[in-house]
Amino acid sequence: MSRTVFFDLDGTLADRQSALSDAVTGLCRAHAFTPDAEQWLRTQLADRANPDDFAQLRHAFDLAVPAAQLWQEYVDLISAAVTCRPEVLEGLARLRAAAWTIGVITNGAGDIQRAKLTRTGLAEMVDGVAVSGDLEIRKPDSRLFELVAARCGVSLADGGWMIGDNPAGDIGGGQQAGLRTIWLRGRPWPDDLTAAHHVVDDVTEAIAILLNETSE
Repeated sequence: MSRTVFFDLDGTLADRQSALSDAVTGLCRAHAFTPDAEQWLRTQLADRANPDDFAQLRHAFDLAVPAAQLWQEYVDLISAAVTCRPEVLEGLARLRAAAWTIGVITNGAGDIQRAKLTRTGLAEMVDGVAVSGDLEIRKPDSRLFELVAARCGVSLADGGWMIGDNPAGDIGGGQQAGLRTIWLRGRPWPDDLTAAHHVVDDVTEAIAILLNETSE
């Protein structure tokens, strides 16, 4: 059995939603944005964020602050606010101790996703990272899975696992890449998608499944 596992970041290893709320609140207060501008930003950033969002914000609400400055402030705020629970980091440490290769594959802009990985301590726990902004493609595109495998020094041909909360991007993408999958339930499951190998409520449960397979 291949001891390779790839994790999604937002909503799987790290809590993006609470960090997003804190970051948007902080940014809007710092610049005294109107309630309409704040609501626009929360809606626009609900699933992902990139520099273009702030160019659109600046245009829509006739803001004087440069879009690049707003983006960098948002990156700093959300990376400072995002969290990874100690028990998740401990689980990853146990996987490493059991000789697992660990990668992170995430949709989003490279600078913001890597800032999150660094601030949470996750960067020290993984062997490779692939961010959709690196290739301007998104999960479930298999090329992103191939990239993270290469950066981890492994081959998808050898198999492995994909763990995430997004049915299409994480589980569907993992299946297309030839990986076994573990889904963190929460989002609606598409009727046409093949079931994951395991379904859990928390990423620590997924890690326990891998560790149990290692010990068998």
